[in-house]
Amino acid sequence: MKKIISLLLSVLLIVTLLAACAAEEPAGGEPAYETPVTLPAEIERLEDTDRLSIITTIFPQYDFIRQIAGDRVNLQMLLSPGAEAHSFEPSPQDMIALLEADLFVYIGGHGEAWVDTILGAMDSDSLTIVALLDMIDDLLAGEHDHEHGHGHDTCDDNHHHHHDDCDDDDVCDSSDHHHHHDDCDDDDTCDDDHHHHSDTCDDHSDACDDNHDYHYDEHVWTSPRNAIYIVKGLTAILSDLDPDNAQYFAANAAAYIQELEDLDQAFRHVVAEGVRTAIVFGDRNPFRYLAAHYGLTYHAAFDGCSTETQANPQTIARLIELMDSEGIPVVFYIEFSNQLIADVLVEATGAEKLEFHSTHNLSYADFNAGVTYLELMHRNVEQLRQALN
Repeated sequence: MKKIISLLLSVLLIVTLLAACAAEEPAGGEPAYETPVTLPAEIERLEDTDRLSIITTIFPQYDFIRQIAGDRVNLQMLLSPGAEAHSFEPSPQDMIALLEADLFVYIGGHGEAWVDTILGAMDSDSLTIVALLDMIDDLLAGEHDHEHGHGHDTCDDNHHHHHDDCDDDDVCDSSDHHHHHDDCDDDDTCDDDHHHHSDTCDDHSDACDDNHDYHYDEHVWTSPRNAIYIVKGLTAILSDLDPDNAQYFAANAAAYIQELEDLDQAFRHVVAEGVRTAIVFGDRNPFRYLAAHYGLTYHAAFDGCSTETQANPQTIARLIELMDSEGIPVVFYIEFSNQLIADVLVEATGAEKLEFHSTHNLSYADFNAGVTYLELMHRNVEQLRQALN
């Protein structure tokens, strides 16, 4: 039945694409940018193989599985290289790919709210579905229990953990962990030092009660320590789905985890050797886990999942004052950023502007060159070295 549905969707997709190409080709014959299409012939090839068919939404889990499973699985990433992850919407060909997949790995946060809608509209009984946030829930709950002596709960039954943004007028700060990040009143600083609502911030910004209001940064992979946990979990899932290759997966995972542990040590050494722990993002900051795990204090124009591109002048003024008073020599921006706020901070302070890569997605050039999570994160180590010294 799934193959029949897939064939019908394929025919519909081809007709739609042909019509779109005829109607939307711009003057001069230049083709409009579109998400790369998985053609029906390729889908049929995937159906004929005994290898697992795996779909991921973004690059980190794609690369983790690539390192674990190599060419013993058919692996696809929904997000096209060079595309902005936070504005992604699935296409008809994505639906077809999911219909034929054995395993689907996504983040599980508000940034991928479309997932529940898509999965609810299809027969997903034979599809194993994994959310990264759910995968590390036990780890995070354990950290929270250790620090606060009480249990962890969420206020959403559909895997969408809360991740609230600061208002445009605010500087998003955190010198410790990652659970809460709520909306602040105008001109206040969001402070995460103790994982609870700051006195300067509004309480009850969400439909949760105080006893179950634990907020997560969705970018769980940005800390190597979380990446190790995720790789272990993915290895177990792949081994359950394909026992014949379990030893191969385990061997690859063990070697890869050693490389992640080396990366973890590299970050530790850079921070230990630094003369400061404060870093500034003239941009969004999706590195709350990394900052928490390595004792960094970050200051950013926007929260990690914010879609805003223009900060309030008061925010910029506070960042400039902070950089001047603490002698912070580097302002970071993230991949695919317009870098406008970073440029303003550079002009005002004379700081150096450097990219800090969240690994959310790659450029076409990096993707085609086979650049990995480890390579991008080791670049971050060197960028951080400059910022802390």
